[in-house]
Amino acid sequence: QVQVVESGGGLVQIGGSLRLSCAASGSISRISDMGWYRQTPGKQRDLVARVTFGGITTYADSVKGRFTISRDNVKNTVYLQMNSLKPEDTAVYYCYVLQMGVAVPYWGQGTQVTVSS
Repeated sequence: QVQVVESGGGLVQIGGSLRLSCAASGSISRISDMGWYRQTPGKQRDLVARVTFGGITTYADSVKGRFTISRDNVKNTVYLQMNSLKPEDTAVYYCYVLQMGVAVPYWGQGTQVTVSS
C-alpha cells in the first residue's frame, strides 16, 4: 500500500514561485530516482526534473536555471522549487518514485500549476 502524495500546486502570476512536494510512504523501499513530469491536454508527458538517491540532478532545458529539485531520503520526499514561472510552465505536474530494479514507477495523482498574468 504505497502512497504518493503531492502538494503545493496552485495559481501563480508570471514571475512568481511555487514549491511542490511529493512524499512517498507505505511499503516502498529501495528508492532510486525521484522526480517530476508535467503534461498539458493533448501533449505527451515530459520530464521536468529528477534526482537520484545520491543527489545527481537532471533538468529539462526549458527549466534550467529556474527550477531546483531536491530530496530528503529520510522522509522519502522530493521537492521542486519553481521560480520565475512562465505561462509555458502551466501543466499538471506528476511526481514519480522509482524503486530500484523495477521498471514501472509509482505515480502521484498530479497537481495543477497555472501561471497567468
